[in-house]
Formats: sequence, C-alpha cells, structure tokens
Amino acid sequence: MTLNLLVAPDFPPQSFAGWHLFNTVLQRRSGMRLHLLMPQDAAEQAAMLADGNVDVLYANPFDAASLIREEGYLPFARPVNRPNEIVIAAAANAALAGVEDLRPGCRIALTANHDVKLLGLRLLEPADLTDADVQWVPAETYQAAARQVIQGEVDAGFFLASAYHSLSNLTKSRLRPLIESSLRDISHLLIAHPRVAADLPRIQQAMLAIGSQPGDDAVLEGMGLSDGLQALSQEEAEFMLDVIDTLMD
Repeated sequence: MTLNLLVAPDFPPQSFAGWHLFNTVLQRRSGMRLHLLMPQDAAEQAAMLADGNVDVLYANPFDAASLIREEGYLPFARPVNRPNEIVIAAAANAALAGVEDLRPGCRIALTANHDVKLLGLRLLEPADLTDADVQWVPAETYQAAARQVIQGEVDAGFFLASAYHSLSNLTKSRLRPLIESSLRDISHLLIAHPRVAADLPRIQQAMLAIGSQPGDDAVLEGMGLSDGLQALSQEEAEFMLDVIDTLMD
C-alpha cells in the first residue's frame, strides 16, 4: 500500500527540497511507501483532494477545520512553535504608518490562501475595512505579492508571516510591515483520511520520531519546521477549530 502525502502549497520555495528529504527519510525508517504530492496552488490542491486519493495532508488551519468537520479527517500532529501569523506589508517608501492609514478602495495583493485572507481581514479592523472595501489583486505566490507591493501595483500585501520572513533580505528591505499578528493559537495541522485510521498510530510515530537522530535537524530545518512536530489530541484540535470559528464569525 502506498500512502499519498499532500503538503499545502504555502511553504517558501526553499522548503521544497526539505519536504522531499523528509519523505525519503520517513520511508527509509518506517518501511512505509509514501508518494509526496506538492500542488502548486490552492486550486491544484483542491483538485487533488477532489480526486479522493490524499491519505495524509499537511494542511493550513482553515482547510484542516473544513476537512475534519465535514469529511471526518483525523488530526494527529502539528508543528512545534510554528503558529500561523500574518503580516500586512506596504512598500518601504509608502506613505502609510500603519493599517489605520489604508482607505476604502485600497488595493491589496493576496494569494489564494483562504486562511491568510480571513486572518488579514481581522488585522484590518482598526481601519474599519471589510472584504467589500478592498480591491483584491490576485498573486500566485508570496514572492509575486511582494513584487506587486514593491512596484506600486498595490497598496499592501497579505503574507503568511513565515513566508514573509523567508523572503530575501533585498526584498524585505523594500517592504515595510504595517502589522504582524500574534494569535499563537492556530497552526497548520497534519490530518489523515479516515480510511487510514488503522495505520495512523504507525504514521504518527514515524513522523514524530524525525528529529531524534543525528542529521535530523537539517531535515527539519529544510522543511521550515526547525523544532519538529508534536502529537495533537482531538481535544487540542477542537480548541483550535473553535478559535477558527470565532475568527470566521
């Protein structure tokens, strides 16, 4: 049996090789056969999920919430010290001191990550801006969003904080954060399709064990998860889902 492991397409490009190395190490140590799926964007991820062949998913918190509650996916792990925080950034030379200076009709670059938009809208509340007040400008990647901001095509951009901080120093020197969230309670999750429930203890044990042997630090660092993974109970997952529900209300 081969398990299909899908990784949400919101990791920095430099983490691509790290996830492949993680997959290789995981197979070698566990004896499981794993096929790594790395969609390019949210639309490709949705198509892969619709095909019904995804067994294990490293999902953003909002996708995880939907899959857990609507399709019975089983949460079993989360990254350590990697909460999903959001940065709203403008060009370094923009005449904006903070999000309060954004006005109705402003243009904001946004990737297809639903969670980033919802969290970012919360950060816009001091400016009294709602979804309808913003002209959303699509960006395929966070790097593309940064270019749009720097080139003045938009007033600001929404970024997953980990993606923003992984931008090159040159790019960040041309940007200025207006605000960064500090929610701390939500993060990506590892979830499994109910059909692999019987194998889940083995899958969980194998994934959590990476970080315990020499050389594992480099694997985790390459994934952008330097502190590794930790087990997640159903109760802990439900708490996070309740926080997400509050943010969506």
